[in-house]
Amino acid sequence: MNNFTFCNPVKVVFGKGTIARLSTLIPRDAKVLMIYGGGSIKKNGIYEQVIGALKDFRFAEFPGIEANPHYETCMQAVEFVKKEKIDFLLAVGGGSVIDATKFIASAVPFEGDPWDILSKGNEIKRAMPLGAVLTLAATGSEMNERAVISRVSIGKKLNFASPLIFSQFAIMDPEVTYSLPARQVANGVVDSFIHVIEQYLTYPVNAKVQDAFAESLMKIIVEEGRKVLANPCDYDIRANLMWAATNALNGWIGQGVPQDWSSHRIGYALTAQFGLDHAETLAVVLPGVMQYLQKEKEEKMLRLGASVFGITSGSISERVEETIKIVELFFRDMGLRTRLNEYGIKESDLDKLIEPIIQMGWKLGEHASIDAPIAREILKLRL
Repeated sequence: MNNFTFCNPVKVVFGKGTIARLSTLIPRDAKVLMIYGGGSIKKNGIYEQVIGALKDFRFAEFPGIEANPHYETCMQAVEFVKKEKIDFLLAVGGGSVIDATKFIASAVPFEGDPWDILSKGNEIKRAMPLGAVLTLAATGSEMNERAVISRVSIGKKLNFASPLIFSQFAIMDPEVTYSLPARQVANGVVDSFIHVIEQYLTYPVNAKVQDAFAESLMKIIVEEGRKVLANPCDYDIRANLMWAATNALNGWIGQGVPQDWSSHRIGYALTAQFGLDHAETLAVVLPGVMQYLQKEKEEKMLRLGASVFGITSGSISERVEETIKIVELFFRDMGLRTRLNEYGIKESDLDKLIEPIIQMGWKLGEHASIDAPIAREILKLRL
């Protein structure tokens, strides 16, 4: 196991009716900005619960955060925060809303061009305090220190991270996910599964705790994910999926182990250029990464197949191939497409898709071995 230093300061408030506890988690003298998305929270009762909990606070609202949060929209919020002298940011939504709130918290006090936080990785020295009311189990953003933002005007999607952007608290009530559209639920299941994969499917370093924890999370996500679309109001299914998604990317399983994240980075351009949902990009790219790098990932691929999907018979190559197939089948069972041509993307589009990798100089994967030409070959496998 590799050396590591770990701290996660997020206070989790989990369970039924927990939004009512919001008023006890925010400083009484704070002026709060409630940040949310397209208005679905006003249809499912979440908005009323949050407003009720904030009734004794000075607060304002900023709606309209996109499913893949736009830099341009975030910068409008930054100006609003400055104008209204906001003290505390409250994200009410899924990972996109929380990611946007993290960027806003960083950009408000940032000295210089906030785009440099994303494009140049400039250090964040201060950030506004923020909290989260989670409405969708998917990204784990409620309990981690990273975020991803898209600048649609130039077709780029980039990530950043800082220990200063951890939420002070995350309220997580599984009941608020009952009314989500099936597409969002399926995306969340696939997203959280692949978050685990990115930290697990590399090479062994004898990290027994992390490996066993990751395998348990994947089994739970697969088992409950296959059930949730047919049983959308089953509390136990929702609770297990919500907590699994948080644990998939709150840092615990990634300590002391090599990590990949190439599927995420390669997939960014599919969102920025073609508008695919984040999980949709991952469902397309990951099987290609697994196929192209199956020899490098062989040991962990065999363990994944055996521990999560029960694949124990056949030759090494047969078990590896079967594991790749069953992972892709799982994504299809959740209703996601897994091929570029299913989105109308052709081989002539591939050069444009790898442009961000060239521009950013990325060397992806656990061995930093995936450059733009290899990324193109991976994408070509998914046509």
